[in-house]
Amino acid sequence: MTVEQLLEIVSVASAILLIVLVLLHSPKSDGLGGLGGQASMFTSTKSAEKTLNRITWALGLVFISSTIVLSAGWV
Repeated sequence: MTVEQLLEIVSVASAILLIVLVLLHSPKSDGLGGLGGQASMFTSTKSAEKTLNRITWALGLVFISSTIVLSAGWV
């Protein structure tokens, strides 16, 4: 297994995990319900949501950096 193949596997795995994590996120607003004044004024950030955000950002960085490295041909 070459470094390029390993980087391709990391890129595909991070893309799939990134899709799953984005789908796991809870919506941040009430959408159109917020226009009628039905939106909650006070929201609390839970530690699970904070951890999910950090993992999503980290996987996003891994995916973007592996895509740049693979597309530039640096491997």
